[in-house]
Amino acid sequence: MAFPHPQGLMPTEVAFLCEMEQVTIVPRQRLDRLDLLGGPTNPLIPPQRSTLPLWLAVLLKRQRRANIVPPPWLHTDSLTEILENETRHFPTTFSPAPPMPSTRASDFDGKAFYISAPFQESCTVNTVPTALPYHWFEMSEMLLDAAADDVADPDRVRQLLRDIREVRLAKMRKGVQVLTGEGEGTRLDGVGAMEVSESRGFITGVMDGLRKIDASREQARRDRDEEERDNRRYNDVDDEDDDMT
Repeated sequence: MAFPHPQGLMPTEVAFLCEMEQVTIVPRQRLDRLDLLGGPTNPLIPPQRSTLPLWLAVLLKRQRRANIVPPPWLHTDSLTEILENETRHFPTTFSPAPPMPSTRASDFDGKAFYISAPFQESCTVNTVPTALPYHWFEMSEMLLDAAADDVADPDRVRQLLRDIREVRLAKMRKGVQVLTGEGEGTRLDGVGAMEVSESRGFITGVMDGLRKIDASREQARRDRDEEERDNRRYNDVDDEDDDMT
């Protein structure tokens, strides 16, 4: 018997993928390059900044061998502006995500492909300060847990993140209400990975319920049509009998 597993990624799996996001660090000790599965890292030379996967940056941070530089969108000024955008400028939709790279990354079997999350630099110091990346929620949780001392005013940052999350979850709930209308849909542009993972079960449950309701309505309509056809045939037979008499 196969082990039942929900469709899509679970929150723990989404957090695991987030660990491959690229972040900026300031090394405190020299470290030779490391040969990772994703390719070799640059040698770490203090105080030169470098870019590493989140999992490695957190490991070095816990060993006190590096400090993590928070991405620009994790500053209080940026989060305040993002919250303003979510509540006033985009009341029914989500604020735009960072732009995708405009140039192709490489070729694979003769086809061009573009780098997407978690391999973009949407969590480094070079990203857009007023746009939340795809892994914004889990990234902020990990950085505040492992490198809170590297974040300016971490308590205020936590509060702003909580407010942003509540506003965006409210939009998700309103989007599900729109699905109950006939022929209507909702856009999820700018929604984060964890938001999709946590809302997938609820949204798919609503969609399955709507499909069952539509199926029952369709079956009821067919039954009514069949009954009307039977009634017409019965009336036609009665009329023929009356004509013969």
